[in-house]
Formats: sequence, structure tokens, C-alpha cells
Amino acid sequence: MIPFFLTSVLAQASPAPTPTPTPQEFVVPQEVRVLPGKLDSILMFNSNSPELVQEEGILLSTFPPQGMKTPAAHLNVLFQQRFDVFAHHIAKAKIPDDLRTLYLGILLHNPGTQPVTVNILSAASYLSQPDAPFIELPPYVDNPLGTVYAGPGSRAMNEVLRGKRQEGFPAQIVIPPGKSELLLNLPIPVKTLTPPINGRSTLIRLWSSGPIYAASLARFATQNADGSEQAPTLEEWQTLLQTGNLAGPRDKTPTPPEQTTGQIIYGRVAGVSKGSRWQTQIVDDAKAPLANWYLSIPQPGQAFSYGLSTLLKGRLGTGQIQTAPMIARYSDTAYQAHGNYAVEYSLTLPLRNTTEQTQTVAIALETPIKEDTLSKDGLRFFDPLPKQVFFRGTIRLRYNDDRGLPQTRYVHLVQRRGQMGEPLVLMKMEKGDRRLVQFDFLYPPDSTPPQILTVRTLSP
Repeated sequence: MIPFFLTSVLAQASPAPTPTPTPQEFVVPQEVRVLPGKLDSILMFNSNSPELVQEEGILLSTFPPQGMKTPAAHLNVLFQQRFDVFAHHIAKAKIPDDLRTLYLGILLHNPGTQPVTVNILSAASYLSQPDAPFIELPPYVDNPLGTVYAGPGSRAMNEVLRGKRQEGFPAQIVIPPGKSELLLNLPIPVKTLTPPINGRSTLIRLWSSGPIYAASLARFATQNADGSEQAPTLEEWQTLLQTGNLAGPRDKTPTPPEQTTGQIIYGRVAGVSKGSRWQTQIVDDAKAPLANWYLSIPQPGQAFSYGLSTLLKGRLGTGQIQTAPMIARYSDTAYQAHGNYAVEYSLTLPLRNTTEQTQTVAIALETPIKEDTLSKDGLRFFDPLPKQVFFRGTIRLRYNDDRGLPQTRYVHLVQRRGQMGEPLVLMKMEKGDRRLVQFDFLYPPDSTPPQILTVRTLSP
């Protein structure tokens, strides 16, 4: 449905026997601005290719290639102090009667001569089934306790946003000199599912006292004589790392970045990306004295937006690509971390009413039709909406309400392609009023960029 603050009415055909109406485009005239700031320099171990894993092997290794059977599978990158581990993979039976459980293992290795302490700051890892199925949810649901989610990416990002460490993850791992330890050894079972397909999304925020290597690996469970299964051991994971090939089947090879015409294949990410968080204050004039840092609200009936997770061929007229660069990657995987899966956006908007009257201001997350340059005088949306869901995840808003009381709200959003967003907060701002709004979320796996953050002043 078109939000209440739009006055345009779209005609909809309703022939019998009531087929699904064809989505019709409409344009909302508004400005899309470049998002200030940039990604930080924290490294992310980014394991998302192959997304569908049916052949065991190495998913991503930053170990050195020396002494390994498949040197090209090892990217030789060390992590130290703050870094993130992100992994998002799917298991599906390759043939109907092969219902073995696929395990995801993540190894950390200390190449030094002194013990290394790795602190697990926050962590979450969930399956599609039964942990977080892709259920139908309304577009907007308050989520104060974190119990609302649709899909494992939605659930995992929600928990890390709240700073949680899921039960089962220790607070700390100590890795002896020259040794490896398992950070993760978890199943992606399919045996009881119809169809036999399941997925797991994982995000772990870490701090290491010394340099370490990391690897994610896929291996089927060992079958016991009685038909039961046994999880791979540390020794079996180490053997796979040293003697294995890249896991398969391989995803589509991405389009080289210098190709700007024709079909663009982004590819799936497997490598080390640079950037874990985009934190910024959005103000009219960042060169002004700090006391004059504010963001003027739009004029009545107008709006402006900031792109979120803008990318190649999806810059919404801003010319800005926000996707994290890859400092190491496999040759058949993405050139950038398109979509910024698991990247946190932490945006502060010090709003100020610079008009002469009291105004009602709305904040919304929206998913306009993807464009690189805007073909119309504004953003394009659909009504009625198509079926494709482009965003599932929880956002956090912190602000003072109209009574001056501080509020922290978590809202789970589901948005389809071309969907305008409902107001996440409405604020009545008197002339000269200032209101600080903080907007945070982790970009959820299984979502499709870009999105926008919109500030709208409603018509009187």
C-alpha cells in the first residue's frame, strides 16, 4: 500500500478470476544524498562462496600456501586485534538418498611462539531449519525482545546488533604456539527436511592478542556402523585443510569491474574484506563548529534520503559505492563484498527544525527500485508490490520522544522490491527544536541492496 502521506492514487485492474495484479511503478520526487563517512578498516573473514555446498573442501583459507596440496586455496592473510568472521552457506542433498550431514568448521591457527588469546565479543550462528525458518511476517513488527526473525541471517544479525554471545560460544579461546583451535564445528542437517535443504548464517566478532590465520571448511559427518553420525574432529579438519581442494560446486564467475555494459554478475564473496562498520554523523555542514552540527529537516511535504549498501549499478544517482573492498579473494569470486552482508551501519542524525512552524517528521527505511542513475525525477516504487522479498532484518532506533523521554526501539522489517517504508518513528518538532536520532542495523544476509534511510516532513 502507498503510505498515507502520498496523495497519488493508482488504478488497479481486477479481472476475474483475480490473478495477481501486475506491479505498477510510481515515482516519489525526492533527493538522494551521498552518505557521509566511510567503512572502518576492520578486516572481515568473509565466507559466502560457494553458497550452496555439495562437495566438501576448503571454503576459505587465509593460511599460507606453503606445504598445502592446493596452494591457490590459501590466501595468506593474518588477523590481529579486532576482526570479524562471517559465514553463510547452504547444504542440499546432491542425490535424493545422500542425506549425510554437512558440517561447517572454522579453524584459528597461531603461527607464533607465544600463546594467543582470542576473545569472542559477540557471536551468533543459526540454521534455517529449525532455528529461523523463512516465515511470512508483516512489513513492520516491534521486536523488543529479539524474538521476531525470518531466516537465519535475520536472527544472527539481530543478536549481534544487541551485543549477545550465543550459548555454546566460549568467552575466550587460548591457542598454544604453533597450534590450531576450532572456533566453530556445527552441522547443517538435511535428513529430516522436505526438500532436503538447509542453511546456516554465522557472525562472530573477535579480538586477538596476536596474529592468527583462519579457515572455513565443509566436511560431511563420519558415518558410524549403526547409521549414526559423528562430527569431524580437529585432526580431521586439519587434514582437510592441508590436503583438500576448494569446496564445490563453484558459483558463477563475476563480471570484471572494468566491464560496465551488459549483464553484471556480482558473484559470491570468498576472501577477506575490509570494513566492519560504517559510523557517521549526518549533518548539514561537517566543517562547521561542533555546536553547529545539525541536520535541517525537509520542508513540509518533502523528503531526502541516504543510500544504504549502494553498489555498482545500484548507486541511486549518488555515484557512491559503499561495498567493502576485498584485500584477498579467489579468482572466481566477487571483486567487492557486494551487499555488505554483516556490515553494521551506525548513523546519527542530529535533526533540527529550521522552519517557522511546528512540523511532524518521519524516519523510514525503504527499498526503491534499483537504479544506478535515476531515470525519473525521484525514486521509483511499486504498487501493488511484487513477491520478491529484498530485506529481512531488525533495525534499532534511539531518540527522545515528544515528551522528552529517551526511547530505544527494535523493529523487524520485511520489505519487497520497490516498497516504501512505514514511518519507524514520528516526531512532532516545534520551531528550533533539536532531536537526536540514532539508527543502527547489521545488513542481513539473504537481503538485496540497495536500501535508503528517508527523512520526511509530513504535509500540514
